[in-house]
Amino acid sequence: MQTGPLRILFATSECAPLVKTGGLGDVSAALPAALAALGVDARILLPGYRKVLAQLPGCREIARFAASAALPGSRLLETRMASGVPLYLLDCPELYDRPGGPYQDEAGDGWADNALRFGQLSRVAALLGSVRNPLDWQPQVIHCNEWQTGLTPAYLHYAAGARAATLQTIHNLAFQGIFEAGLVAALGLPPSSFGPDGAEYYGKLSFLKAGLQFADAITTVSPGYALEIQREPLGFGLQGLLTARKDCLYGILNGIDTGLWNPATDTLIAFTYSADTLAAKAGNKRALQQRLGLAPAPDLPLFGVVSRLTAQKGLDWLLEIAPQLLALPGQLALLGGGDPELERGFLALTRDRDKHMSTTIGFDEGLAHLIEAGADAFLMPSRFEPCGMNQMYSQRYGTPPIVRATGGLADTVVDCTAATLADGSASGFVFQEASAAALLATVERAACAWRDQASWRALQRNGMARDFGWEASARRYAAIYARLAKNR
Repeated sequence: MQTGPLRILFATSECAPLVKTGGLGDVSAALPAALAALGVDARILLPGYRKVLAQLPGCREIARFAASAALPGSRLLETRMASGVPLYLLDCPELYDRPGGPYQDEAGDGWADNALRFGQLSRVAALLGSVRNPLDWQPQVIHCNEWQTGLTPAYLHYAAGARAATLQTIHNLAFQGIFEAGLVAALGLPPSSFGPDGAEYYGKLSFLKAGLQFADAITTVSPGYALEIQREPLGFGLQGLLTARKDCLYGILNGIDTGLWNPATDTLIAFTYSADTLAAKAGNKRALQQRLGLAPAPDLPLFGVVSRLTAQKGLDWLLEIAPQLLALPGQLALLGGGDPELERGFLALTRDRDKHMSTTIGFDEGLAHLIEAGADAFLMPSRFEPCGMNQMYSQRYGTPPIVRATGGLADTVVDCTAATLADGSASGFVFQEASAAALLATVERAACAWRDQASWRALQRNGMARDFGWEASARRYAAIYARLAKNR
């Protein structure tokens, strides 16, 4: 019988910096590292995408898995993350050796065989948590992330013999991994798994519903979002199941990598600074304006955005009010991509106002850091936001965020009022109503506050003093793992 540290397998479809499309990639790198710092034996399982294997030559093979149903045979490779956390790569060229991203081809279309690609990931995670595990190391808990690993608890539920406990994390309930019912057999699941008390979701197969139904515990990425998903509209049809399982549903706020996101040591910004040297932040504003071709205007508030361009993020509201924002007067620096209509809209607006507005389509890590450091305020007007990380980066960089009161944004940003400035808790600007008008009113309020430099400095320092590191959240996860392992 194995003894020693708690053994956790962290199954995920993304892990930064190897492969990342959003916050899941950051969490998948940072949380296992924070757990390891607490003495947990955490290991990551990740698909061996072409771009991932290209970055990690010299991996060693440690196991092979035979084909099953329509899922091909595969190999398990072992290496380590830069943090030292062990990394298992699921090598299956038939499913993962292709160009494009983890979920889409180079044209932006979803891979037609995504059900098989992530069914394979879930199946191997389950095998490692079962009596059929070929390794010397066996997890006590499998931490499943998003729909891409949602079948893991289902596979284990129907497996014979002892098994690991499972925890399913919802990073964004809007993405559920919904496929045709006919794939149940192709994935090697029994017919009995497809029903109201299983993976069936309005006549189709839902990977995420399977995870929520069969996992021993459920977490999501902020306390506020844990409440929001138990009712419409953010329950997305699963609010009944989540309410029924609320006794094992936990909202645990994501942390951020405070080593990577630290204005005092950040090598990607023009000038490093701290709460005691905030005057140096102005150098980053000048550098950002210069890089983006904006007018060198220290007397205008510069608003920053780093985001997917989607309606969820409230970027259609921003596009609507951008002319008024620029007329304050102010400047706007936007980095992101997504909805083609929004991309075209921001680019068209920029062409007419290029000295006061910049739009960069795509993603650039260095520019993302410089926007956080160089902007005066950061915009995140999301319709819903399970957690969000940029609002935490922004506070750490002395760039007060402007957010809507939803999910993790409401949990992490304290609205700037006379009372919150007086008690030292103010850290940004928060609006309630889901509308472009409410966003504009809050932008105007922030611009007015920015002109009172003494109050603005206090607001910046309040945000920079907050601790958004992973340690507290990692301890909460470790406590849940320990309970699950004991019960199992």
